[in-house]
Amino acid sequence: MESAAMRYKAITGLAAKAAEDMRAWEDHHARELDSRIAEAEAAVEQAKEREERTGQTVRHWWRMTADNVAHLSWLELGEEPIPVANARGSWLDRHLNEIKTVYQELVDAVLSLGWRDRR
Repeated sequence: MESAAMRYKAITGLAAKAAEDMRAWEDHHARELDSRIAEAEAAVEQAKEREERTGQTVRHWWRMTADNVAHLSWLELGEEPIPVANARGSWLDRHLNEIKTVYQELVDAVLSLGWRDRR
């Protein structure tokens, strides 16, 4: 039969082991979270850089469009496009390709006009 002292020693040993296991789990979990946070911060930084590049690209396309439309006295250029906060980043490449296609259609249409229509 176990004495009370032996049971106490076994219980305190189990408690110490449980505390050690809990600290190890917490340390592992903290390192895992630190890694996830670093990945998320890197992703945010990449998204900011991509957003800036996209803004520059859109401004470039807009200036080229404005130059083409400036030769058409009968056509007024609308407002410069503004970014949309709820746009889906996953569709960005598709939208940029559509802009290139539409811009090329505009250029072709302007070039197909007679010289009188372009003044």
